Amino acid sequence: MTAMPALPFPSLSRVLHTSLSAALLACAAPQAMAHPVLLISIDGLRPADVLDARARGLSLPHLTEFLADGSYAHSVVGVLPTLTYPSHTTLITGVAPARHGIVANTTFDPLHINDDGWFWYAEDNKAQTLWDAAHAAGLSTANVHWPVSVGVAHVTWNLPQIWRTGHADDRKLVRALATPGLVNDLEAARGEAYADGKDETLAGDRNRAGFARTLIERHAPDFITVYFAALDHDEHHSGPDTPEARHTLEGIDTLVGDLVATERRAHPDAVIAVVSDHGFAAADTAINLYHAFIEAGLVTVDAKGAITGWEATPWACGGSFAIVLARPDDAALKARVAALLNKLAADPAARIAAVVTAGQVGFATGNPPPSFFVNLKIGAIAAPYLGNGLPLAVPSGAYKGMHGYFPAAPEMRSTFLIAGPGIAKGHDLGEIDMRAIAPTLAHEMGAALPNAEAAPLDLTSRAK
Repeated sequence: MTAMPALPFPSLSRVLHTSLSAALLACAAPQAMAHPVLLISIDGLRPADVLDARARGLSLPHLTEFLADGSYAHSVVGVLPTLTYPSHTTLITGVAPARHGIVANTTFDPLHINDDGWFWYAEDNKAQTLWDAAHAAGLSTANVHWPVSVGVAHVTWNLPQIWRTGHADDRKLVRALATPGLVNDLEAARGEAYADGKDETLAGDRNRAGFARTLIERHAPDFITVYFAALDHDEHHSGPDTPEARHTLEGIDTLVGDLVATERRAHPDAVIAVVSDHGFAAADTAINLYHAFIEAGLVTVDAKGAITGWEATPWACGGSFAIVLARPDDAALKARVAALLNKLAADPAARIAAVVTAGQVGFATGNPPPSFFVNLKIGAIAAPYLGNGLPLAVPSGAYKGMHGYFPAAPEMRSTFLIAGPGIAKGHDLGEIDMRAIAPTLAHEMGAALPNAEAAPLDLTSRAK
C-alpha cells in the first residue's frame, strides 16, 4: 500500500520465480486493431472479494460485471516481495523487481536518515514501462497517483504519487512535480483542491477518481493509469474482510463504475483493466530482527538508540525481511549472518517460515542486492527499526493486516479483470503470472514490451 503512519511500522505495501525461455520472452507483434486502455489499480484487492462477492455479502456491481462481460484471472501470482511499489512496477513493466530495481516500498536506508523515503522516483526503475511503450507507438498517456511515477519521461499528463509529511506543503510538492499547469487546470475545472499525497482515505480516492474523470473528459488520453489506495489502508488498520474494509471496497466499486463510464464516453472502443498488487492476511505480532542484529554486533547504536553503523542489516518488507550485507563478497560475514538467521529460524518466537539466499529466489541483483530473504509466518509483521531495547517479538499495534510475504502464499494472490472489444466474455484465465499483465495491455493498445518476462495472455477465446 502507500503512505501509512510512521509508527509502529511504515506501510509496506511482492514470487519465487524462475527463468523463462526465450520464446516466452518474445512479445507479440502489435495487433491490427489497437484500443485505448484504462488501467485501474485497487491496492490490496483480493481475487475472492470479486469472484465470491455475492457469497461474501459484498455489493460490487461494477467489478463483478467484468466476470460476465470480460476475462479474469482466478488468481495472480505476484513477485518478491508482495509490496505495493515493487508490484506496481512489475504491473507497468512486465519484469520482476530483480530486473526493474524497485525492490521494496521504502528506499534502503540503513542509518535511517531519509525520513521514511519511498521509491517515488521513476529514475530508480530500470525497465521499460507501458507509458514508454505507448509513447513509442505514438499514443498519448496519463497517470493519476500510480506508484513510482515522479519524473516519468513519457507521461503526457502526469499527477504523480509523492508525499513527505502530510502537511499542506505536500500539495505544493505534487503541483511542482506534476505536468506543468495540470493541477491548476483540473482544480479550476472541478472547483476543488487535489488530494494530499498522504491521504489514503476513501475520500482521497474519491477526489482522485474525480480528477481522473475530468482529465479523461478534457484530454482523452490513449492510455491512462489510475491508482486507489483506501482499501489497503483500511486492511492494514482494521484487517482484511472487516466491516471497514468492506465499506471502503464497496465505495471504490462505485468509483470504478463512474470512471469506466467516463472512459467509455471518451473512447467507446476502450479496453478496461482492473488490477491489484497483492492480497492480504490478518496480523497480530511484529518481529523485531534488529534486536538480534544489535545483540550480534552487526548493527551498532549510540546511547540514544540512533544507528551509528552496520555490517549487515534487516530491511523490513511487510511480511518478510531482505537482509543486506555491507560487504556482500565477504564470505566470513555472510557465514556469520547465515548462522544468526538459522538460529533465529529455530526460535518459535521469531515466527520465521523460511530463510533463503537471494540466489535461491532468482534475486541476485537489486537496489541494493540483498544476500538473504527471511519469510515470516502469516500473521507476523516485519518491524522496521523502532529503537534499541525492544524484544524480538512485540504486538503489531495499529496494524491488523499485512502483505509482503513470499508470493507462494495463497493469501498474497492478487486480481486481474479485463473487458473490451475482442476480449472473450466470461473467460476464466485461471492462475496467471503478474509479469504477463503489462505485455498483454501493450498488445491491446498496439504497442510492445519486448523485454517483458512473460508472454501476453490469450484473451480471445473462451477456456475449454
